[in-house]
Amino acid sequence: ARTRSVVFPQSGGCTMFEKVVVIDCKNHLLGRLASIVAKELLNGQRVVCVRCEDINISGSFYRNKLKFLDKLRKRTNTNPAHGPYHFRAPSRIFHRVIRGMIPHKTHRGKCAMERLKAFDGIPEQYEKSKRMVVPDAFRVTRLKPGRRYCVLGRISLEIGWKHKEAVERLEAKRKERSAVYWEEKKAQLGKAKAAKAAVADQFDAKLAKFGY
Repeated sequence: ARTRSVVFPQSGGCTMFEKVVVIDCKNHLLGRLASIVAKELLNGQRVVCVRCEDINISGSFYRNKLKFLDKLRKRTNTNPAHGPYHFRAPSRIFHRVIRGMIPHKTHRGKCAMERLKAFDGIPEQYEKSKRMVVPDAFRVTRLKPGRRYCVLGRISLEIGWKHKEAVERLEAKRKERSAVYWEEKKAQLGKAKAAKAAVADQFDAKLAKFGY
């Protein structure tokens, strides 16, 4: 697998601008990650969130499941097609959480939401992209050890998401491809390091003549 780097400074720090930032959402807390992503979107950063099914939520699974089931009851009584619409896929749930943190009915908010993409699993076009993490939203750094938490993908499955098995199957294939890619890359890096070491002595001797 590719090495994941850290992105986004602590709250109040300067914002960063890349063409596109790909965030690996695994083991991040839902609300904390959403708030940081929302702020970056409003500042003009394009963000792609992958592996949304592995996002964590603080609190026990049963407690969070009851909250989600309670939300599903809220609908237009006379015609449910009028909304509110309750998405089941983890990526759409995460998208909706971010939307709630952005003034999405204004022009500025609409443009911000257009900069966001969220996916279950990792699509092929982002397989070889460098994936970032957000330390301020990590469960292991923000949640006290021993506290209960649950995984968004499991809640989605309980409330009607039908593509968990398909995503898991595609992720298994991706990990196989990624392992092969990484072995090849390690071999190339080893060759480059050996070649560099072989010629380093020659250059050192020449530079020593000139006092370097």
